[in-house]
Amino acid sequence: MMATATAQILQFPNMNNLNRLLASRDGTYARLMAVATGGRNSHIIASMLANWSVGGSALPARLGLSRAAYRALFVSHFPGVQWHEDPARHGEIDFGRLPERDDLVKLMLDARAGVDESEVWLAEIVAAACMGRDHLWQDLGLFSRQELSELMQLNFPALAALNDRDMKWKKFLYKQLCEQQGIYVCRAPSCDVCTDQRVCFGPED
Repeated sequence: MMATATAQILQFPNMNNLNRLLASRDGTYARLMAVATGGRNSHIIASMLANWSVGGSALPARLGLSRAAYRALFVSHFPGVQWHEDPARHGEIDFGRLPERDDLVKLMLDARAGVDESEVWLAEIVAAACMGRDHLWQDLGLFSRQELSELMQLNFPALAALNDRDMKWKKFLYKQLCEQQGIYVCRAPSCDVCTDQRVCFGPED
């Protein structure tokens, strides 16, 4: 019975009704958390999977992970859930941006907490979501920006500590990347005197 139920967790028909869509998302989250191992990232990953399963994120097939990593993520966090992918329902990787994506992964891994393997998977997932066009927490399919801040603080604490002014996370990551490579796009001498602070520090609703 469990095998049949869990096999269907990430498989949904196309739905036009918003209430049904939200119910499916919330139901997936609840089912995943019911079998979660209790790892510190399980609830964050469950949020991503729940929204991704109904098309509520910018993440590509397998969350941007390799097949082996995608399977390992489920084994580590949600044992018993059969991993499933439906490429037709999700975007494909933009191979033209792979160098940029690899640089983002390295940026995060250089600052990883070093607690568990989830940090590696999350670095790859976050980098894949950076290719999206909305706020990073939305492109990841998280329920709130606070979840993204928690993700960064738990998994990449040294990097998160640098964002002491609460800059929008996607802009912050690219700013760090540019500074590492000696590229300074912003013309303001400091954030304090910049006339476009709202672009980097405004709300992300």
